[in-house]
Amino acid sequence: MPAPDPAATLHIGAVAERTELSLRTLRHYDEVGLVTPSGRSDGGFRLYTEADIERIMLVRRMKPLGFSLDEMGEVLALAEALGDTATADVQNKLADYLELARERRAKLERTLSMADEFIALLEQRRADAGA
Repeated sequence: MPAPDPAATLHIGAVAERTELSLRTLRHYDEVGLVTPSGRSDGGFRLYTEADIERIMLVRRMKPLGFSLDEMGEVLALAEALGDTATADVQNKLADYLELARERRAKLERTLSMADEFIALLEQRRADAGA
């Protein structure tokens, strides 16, 4: 693979700021092979392309749903396999992950609803005590 154009890349600090992830998290993703930067500067600094940042953002969106690093890696691989030549197996696996994501989102929604009820209860008790 040819080296990315340095003018079209960002260093890890800029990527961390843009993605709202820590440097440590980005380095970890690289170390475990989840999101490897497309290149390195002459000084050894990680260089990320827009495609790398899109992968990072996909991972970032999976985190709240509790996907493991292995699951995230598989979803990234499946997403890259999409296109005109995507096999039925790829489509089916992605459909399974989509269903899993929907289930996990629904669980988060129920948890958020309980948190809202708790906050409302505390607000009511505080208001009653102040009356």
